[in-house]
Amino acid sequence: MPLPRHIDPDFVVAQSKLLTDSFQRLVGRPLIAFPSHDPSLLAEALFDAPFVVVSHGTQADPILNYGNAVALQLWEMSWDELTATPSRETAEPANQAARAHAMDQVKKLGFTEGYQAVRISKSGKRFEIKNTVIWNVVTADGDFRGQAATFADWAFL
Repeated sequence: MPLPRHIDPDFVVAQSKLLTDSFQRLVGRPLIAFPSHDPSLLAEALFDAPFVVVSHGTQADPILNYGNAVALQLWEMSWDELTATPSRETAEPANQAARAHAMDQVKKLGFTEGYQAVRISKSGKRFEIKNTVIWNVVTADGDFRGQAATFADWAFL
């Protein structure tokens, strides 16, 4: 799926590099196997990856700021809808406190692996995410820019 034309390509390239660099530094392995050093090709590869990558910013109630094609399909949202959604709303209200606790733990520890939870799409479809990695999105200088998650394992409930 090509990146929608109206999306700022400079943002997507910069965010893709930030996500992959942060993941490598904190988790110790690449987020995506990608041999090229061309940032725009990396952004395309991450957007088209066969697994979910989603991130949010640093607001008091963080707003999603990136979702690749699989994330957009899974949550049944356009780019504009996803990037206007508070991150907490990816979980049902009953699961939001547990989600917030997990995010607080990641903020302290840097990342976590093996996270499992139930999420909900725009149309109300519930799905369980498994083997999720959640990490802090941090610049090389240590500037905290938000948090991100990736997973390739989910099942509709």
